[in-house]
Amino acid sequence: MTQANTIAHAADAPYFSPPSISDFFPPELLFAGTPFAMTRITMVQLIATAVMVLVIVLGTRRMTVVPGRFQSVVELGFGFIREQIAYQVLGEKDGKRFLPLLTALFFTILALNLTGVIPGLNIPGTSVAGAPLVFALVAYVAFIYAGIRRHGVGRFLKYSLVPGGVPVYLVPIIAIVELISVFIARPVSLFLRLLLNMIVGHLMLVLFFSATHFFFLSFNWLTPLAAGTLSLGLAFTLFEVFVALLQAYVFTILTAVYIQLAVAEEH
Repeated sequence: MTQANTIAHAADAPYFSPPSISDFFPPELLFAGTPFAMTRITMVQLIATAVMVLVIVLGTRRMTVVPGRFQSVVELGFGFIREQIAYQVLGEKDGKRFLPLLTALFFTILALNLTGVIPGLNIPGTSVAGAPLVFALVAYVAFIYAGIRRHGVGRFLKYSLVPGGVPVYLVPIIAIVELISVFIARPVSLFLRLLLNMIVGHLMLVLFFSATHFFFLSFNWLTPLAAGTLSLGLAFTLFEVFVALLQAYVFTILTAVYIQLAVAEEH
């Protein structure tokens, strides 16, 4: 059930119908029954990605020494990722190597997150497991690749599983703990943090606006409550914009931190 369907159902029924997890399992719209089946959420993801690429291309196609407003905004975004994440966490040398990856992660996650507050789209592209899982796997492969390339397989595993100064008799226990922490907990936490924040945000927005619609059309003593739920919905929309930015930043900077830990000599 989409947000629009939830609202419509609330208007038709004599009782309030809250949003449900079915929002995230919409029917197939194109190529149904094939591996290429597309749902409403898939289309939202494609639209967001296309718009993001278009904005970046237009913002960097004809760059001038004295940038215009549009170029300035794009440069501000690139500069933020370069200075506040890549160089600050990884240093200039490694930061330059991984800057394209970190930039792509940040802007793609941000674009998919923001679709949850765009009228007509109304659902984050990262609120279904597929997108956050892909991002988490990219981060996972990136820090393992960085560590192996810097140290080789043996030294990377040693530095990752056995921190310096651990007594010999504790090595087996520490190695198991570090194995779970480094190679399981990191990607899982990246995946769940992004996914659950976007799911909860969508459900809260649907709740506020469907309640507004229900109260407004009740034509009884409940009608004045529509003003309150509408105000909460608008306020939460602004909060969701902040969350979209924050989650893109947190995911990207954690990826940079994991890469830095992988290339460090000993930790």
